[in-house]
Amino acid sequence: MVAAVIERAGELAALATAGCWVITALAFEHAGKRIGSLSLNLIRLVMALVPLSAWGLLARGHALPLDADAHTWTWLAISAVVGFVIGDLCLFRAFVLIGPRITTLVMASVPVWTTLFGLAFLDERLGGRELSGMALTVGGIGLAITHRRPTPAPAEAPPNDRAVRWRFAGNGLLLAFAGAVGQAGGLVISKYGMGDYDPFAATQIRVLAAIVGFALVITAWGWWPRVIEALRDVKAMAPTAVGALFGPFLGVGLSLLAVQLAPTGVAASLMATTPILMLPVAWFRGESFGWPGVLGALVAVAGVALLLL
Repeated sequence: MVAAVIERAGELAALATAGCWVITALAFEHAGKRIGSLSLNLIRLVMALVPLSAWGLLARGHALPLDADAHTWTWLAISAVVGFVIGDLCLFRAFVLIGPRITTLVMASVPVWTTLFGLAFLDERLGGRELSGMALTVGGIGLAITHRRPTPAPAEAPPNDRAVRWRFAGNGLLLAFAGAVGQAGGLVISKYGMGDYDPFAATQIRVLAAIVGFALVITAWGWWPRVIEALRDVKAMAPTAVGALFGPFLGVGLSLLAVQLAPTGVAASLMATTPILMLPVAWFRGESFGWPGVLGALVAVAGVALLLL
C-alpha cells in the first residue's frame, strides 16, 4: 500500500490540488463579490507569502527562495506571468462576458493543451492507458458542466443588441481559451524551470513574480484606490485569507509537486476534476444538474481511477 502511494504521489497531489481549488473557489466567490477580482488577485498573493515563508523556514531553513539559481528564477517568473497574470486576467474577464458555465467548460480543455505542450517542449509521451484515462476524465467533466443549469447573468452582462452580444460572446470565448492556454503553459514552463527544486519554494518564486505582474497591471489601470478600499473591507479579508491558504500556498504548491512527479497532462487532468468535486456542494446549495451531470461525474471518476491504476 505504501509503495503504491509513493508510486502515485504525483497523481495524488493533483487530486489534492483539485480539492484545494474547491475550498478556494468557495472562499473567493464571497470575497470577489465584495472587492472585485483584480484587487482579490493581488491581496491573495501577498497573503500567501506568509505561509510560504513559514514553510520554507521550517522545512528548508530558508524563509525566501534565495538558494534558487538564475535558470529557476527566470523560468518560474515567466510561468507566473503566463499562468497567474495573463491566464487569470483572461479567465476572470471571460467569467464576466460569457458566464461561469461556458468559461468552465472551455477551461476543461486545459489538460489537452497541457499534454500538447508537454509533448512539444518536454518530450512527455503518454501511453494508451494515460490517454484513455485523460479522455474519460475530460469528457466526463465536460458532460457534467454542460448539463448544469445556467447561473444568473453576471453584473456586466452583454446588452440585448444581437450584434453586440455576438461580439461579447466571441471576445469571451477567446479570453476563456487564452486563460486555458495560459494555465497549461504556466504548468509546463513551471515544470521545466523547477526541475528537482522544492515545489513550495518554486511556488514562492511564482507568487513573488505574479505580485510584481499584478502590481504593474493595477498601476496601469489606476486601480490602487480600489485595492486600498478592498483592504479596509474586514468581511472580505477572512475568506481571502482562507483562499490564499488553500490556493496560492497549498493548491499551487501541490500542483507543482504533481507536475514534478507525474506527466503534466495526467496531472492537469486530475487537477481539472474540481467541477466534479463541486457537485455535492452545488447539490447542497439547491442547484440542479440532472442525470447527465451525474453520468458525467461517474465517467470522470472512471477516468481518474484509470489514471491511478
